[in-house]
Amino acid sequence: MRPFHISLMIAATAWAGIAAAQTRWDLPAAYQGSSFHTENLVQFVSDIDRATNGKLKITVHANASLFKAPEIKRAVQTGQAQIGEILLVNHQNEWQIYGADGLPFLAASYDESTKLYKAQKPMLEKKFAEQGLLLLYAVPWPPQGIFSKKPINSAADLKGAKWRAYSPATSRIAEILGAQPVTVQQAELTLAMATGVVESYMSSGATGYDTKSHEHLKYFYDIQAWLPKNAVLVNKAAFEALDKPTQAAVLKAASVAENRGWVVSRAKNSEYLELLKKNGMNVLAPSSQLKADMQRVGDTMLQEWLQKAGPEGQSLVDAYRKL
Repeated sequence: MRPFHISLMIAATAWAGIAAAQTRWDLPAAYQGSSFHTENLVQFVSDIDRATNGKLKITVHANASLFKAPEIKRAVQTGQAQIGEILLVNHQNEWQIYGADGLPFLAASYDESTKLYKAQKPMLEKKFAEQGLLLLYAVPWPPQGIFSKKPINSAADLKGAKWRAYSPATSRIAEILGAQPVTVQQAELTLAMATGVVESYMSSGATGYDTKSHEHLKYFYDIQAWLPKNAVLVNKAAFEALDKPTQAAVLKAASVAENRGWVVSRAKNSEYLELLKKNGMNVLAPSSQLKADMQRVGDTMLQEWLQKAGPEGQSLVDAYRKL
C-alpha cells in the first residue's frame, strides 16, 4: 500500500477516535436568545467546550424551540434531552417547594432572594436527586412588577382584565384579583399581547423588554413582588457517564455561571427599566393602595402555600427567616 494511502487511513482512524470520544448534549431553554439567562447559558456551554477541548459539545435550543417551557423538566428526566433550563415555579403543583420563590413578598429583593435560595437549595438538590436529576445552578429574574394596558391605582382596577398566567402562583393571583387568567408562556407572549389575548401580567422588566411589551402595554408598576429563579438541570445518568475531568469541568462552569448570572441579573434590572422608559412605557412606583392590596394577596397566598406544603414548607420559611 502506498504511504499516502496509509497516511489517509491513519488520519481517518484518528478522526474516528475523536468523534467517538466526543459527547453531544442538547439543552432546551424557554427564553429568547437575547434574554440574559440564555446569554448566560451560551457562555456556560462555551466554557465547558473550552475546558474539555471540545470533548463535551452542548447545543442550546432557545425560545422553546425544542420543548415548551413546562415540558423541559420531564424531557431531561426521561433523557430526551441531557440538560435543560427550567423556571422552578412552573412546577409548583408537582412539589410545593418549587414554588417558594414565586410567593409574593416572601423574598422581594436580591438579598432576600439569596437567603431563600440558601435555605431552599439543599431541599431542591435532594428532590432532584430522587428524580434522577442534578441541579447545576440557579439564577433569579429581576423583581416582578405589573404590566398593564391601562393605569392601575388599586387591585380593583385589575378585575376582569385578561391576565397572563404562566405558573400556579400567577394563576392564583388572577383568581384573587378577579382577573381572567390566560395561560401563556413567554415564547407566545408577544403574539398574545398583539392579539389582545393578554392585557396585563406580572413579570420582570427583562421579560417586558425581551417580549416588546412596550408596543402593546403602556404601564409598568414596579412593585418588586418576587424573584423567580431559572434552574439548570442535568440528567444524572448522562452526567455520571462523563469521565471525571469532564464532570469537574461542568461543575466548575456551572459555579461560574451561577455567580455571573446573579451579578448580571442585578445589573440588568435597572437597565431594562430604563429601556422600557426609552421605548415609551410608563415605569411607575405603585400607589400605597396598590401596594397594600398586593401585600394582602401575598399574605393570603403564603398561608395557602404553607397549608399545602405542610411541615416541609414551614421548615423552609423558618430556615429562610433565620438567615
